Amino acid sequence: MTQTLLEFRNIVKRFGGVTALDDFSMRMGQGEILGLIGPNGSGKTTSFNVLTGIYPATAGQVLFEGRDITNAAARAVYEAGIVRTFQRSRLCLPLSIYDNIMIGDTARLTGSLWSNLISRKRLQGQIDTSYRLARDLVGGFSGHLADRMDQPVGALPMIERRRIEICRALISGPRLLLLDEPSAGMTHDETHQLMDDILAVRARGEGLSIIIVEHEMGVIERITDRCIVLSYGRKIAEGTYAEVAADAEVQNAYLGAD
Repeated sequence: MTQTLLEFRNIVKRFGGVTALDDFSMRMGQGEILGLIGPNGSGKTTSFNVLTGIYPATAGQVLFEGRDITNAAARAVYEAGIVRTFQRSRLCLPLSIYDNIMIGDTARLTGSLWSNLISRKRLQGQIDTSYRLARDLVGGFSGHLADRMDQPVGALPMIERRRIEICRALISGPRLLLLDEPSAGMTHDETHQLMDDILAVRARGEGLSIIIVEHEMGVIERITDRCIVLSYGRKIAEGTYAEVAADAEVQNAYLGAD
């Protein structure tokens, strides 16, 4: 494995008497695409929520680039370089493509209301710069979307909304991108196109690492370097897609026994 980017050490997450993550340990390298798979309720999204500060871990440790970020606030996780998308769209549908993307770049919003009122030229310069950055990012996914930056996202089909969500996550220049079921609500052809986009993002983004939670095994097989399989909060297998797909415990728990 390349240099370690992220490490979970014996993470436990309990909700009352329910254990959602049970002594979960894993490591991922810089530049890797890691698939996180398992049945519904196996702890996949819970691991994202623990990592991003939505849920505190009951026990264990999370290290990012060697720094302990266990139970860090969501803002601190974002500033460390970890961003995510959600299974259900979190876009503000009445707002434009540009406005939705810039919601993900709060690190650039350094001026107070008063300073922005006084320093209008500086504010306009920041807006111009951010618009160019957002437009270039969108253009990397879809040229025609880049020409419609002022259009409300509510008028866009699902695949375009997913692209905007990914752009919103990427606008801050993260080190780690978490994708929670990006194919949800899309057709097979749309899913194939979006996976092309994700692979292109990895190719363009120097050092960008990705963890993807996904139920479509064709997606996992195609784009991941390595997979981790969870069942009832426990890690039951780890390796390439071919290796985990051949594992008897994985077949019984998720892929289905022969």
